[in-house]
Parts: sequence; C-alpha cells; structure tokens
Amino acid sequence: MALTLTPGSLIVASAYPDPPFDLIENGSASGFDIELMRAICAQLRLALQPVRYSGGDFNGIFDGLAKGSYDAVISGTTITPERSAVALFSQPYLEFNQGVAVNRRSTPKVASLGDLRGLTAGIQSGNTSDLVARRLLAEGAIANIKYYPYHGIATALDDLEAGRIGLVIKLHPVISWLVKDRPALAVAIEVPTHEKLGIAFAKQNEALCEALNAVLAMLRDNGEFARLQARWFPRSAG
Repeated sequence: MALTLTPGSLIVASAYPDPPFDLIENGSASGFDIELMRAICAQLRLALQPVRYSGGDFNGIFDGLAKGSYDAVISGTTITPERSAVALFSQPYLEFNQGVAVNRRSTPKVASLGDLRGLTAGIQSGNTSDLVARRLLAEGAIANIKYYPYHGIATALDDLEAGRIGLVIKLHPVISWLVKDRPALAVAIEVPTHEKLGIAFAKQNEALCEALNAVLAMLRDNGEFARLQARWFPRSAG
C-alpha cells in the first residue's frame, strides 16, 4: 500500500501565516515546519507539496485528512485529546507555552494575568489559546473574548494597536514573531501551558506516521533537527 495519496509526493497542509512555523517568503512556503518537512521528505525520497489551509476555524484543517485532500498537517499544531480523536499524531517534536501580547502604550503596567482585568482578549477560532482565554474569563481575569477567523490574526493585532481589544493570546514563539515589527505591542506574559506539537495524519495512515516518526528520530540523532531549531527558535534551542 502506498504511504501517500500521490506516489512520490507528500501533500502537507499548513495554516499561514503562523511564523516561525509556517510563513510565505518571496511567494514560497518557509518556516520551521516547512523546512522540517523538506528534511523528512529528502530522507523518504518524496517531493514536498505544501498547501494552504484557509478555513476560518483551525480545527477544520483536520477534515482534509479524513477526506484525502492531503497526507499530513503541520502548522505548529498542539496535540490535544479532541484532535487526537479525529487524527493520528506523530511523536511530539517541540513544546511551547502561550504568550499574551498587550499594547504597551495603553496598558504599560501589565506584567501578570492579574493585570488583565477589564480587558478583552483577541483569539483565533480553533486555536488552543482559546482554552487559556476561556479559563481567564471564567475566573474574571478578563472581561470578554473577541473571536477572529484563523487567518485574521493581523486584524486582531491591528485592533490591539488601535485599542479596540486589550490583549491577544497565541503560542509564545508565534506571537513574539508577529509583534516584533509593531513597536506599540509586546509579549508581556508567558502562560505555562506546556503544549506538545505534532504532525497529524489520517487516522488509518499508521504506516506514514511510523515512517515520519523514524525520520524525526534520525534527524534528532544527526543534529539536523537541532540546527533547524536554532535557526527558527534561537531562544528555545539547546
């Protein structure tokens, strides 16, 4: 049985922009996840075919696995029980926390979750940051949640700059990357969620999952994984 939908190719879906995991540079797919998949494909002698998921809710990306639209999903994807019910995941390849970005000009003193009281959080639909936001809302630590389509992260950050919302929560390396060219914004808090990231496959495609797990282990052993990690996540490498 063929491992992939198209012999000789690996069709991989990602949701852009999600830097430093997935981004478009000069019209081409790039980022840690894409470079990792290129390294994996080189070992498996497959041609990587990145495709863009453009749905408004990130969790909809897994539907394409069941429908046979693509072979795998890699998009800074946290392994959760709900997602594991509909998709098969590789061994975790990275672990990160959530980050909270605020407007330093309008809320200069935010340094802890207790300083968010009265503020509205911007959240991408289907993102695991929603779990953090819902908990903060239930505890009265924030006033409200405003949801954005997954591809609307730039709009959320625009709203944060304009003072229409008070914070944006997203995986720490991603939100750190997204605010680096927005001087008014800064990541003020890191929430220890310890999210393990994995590559997702169709439930029945255990053979492909096992093949990628084996290559992931080899890339760790030969140092290629560490080189990629140091390039894209210099803070977390080592």
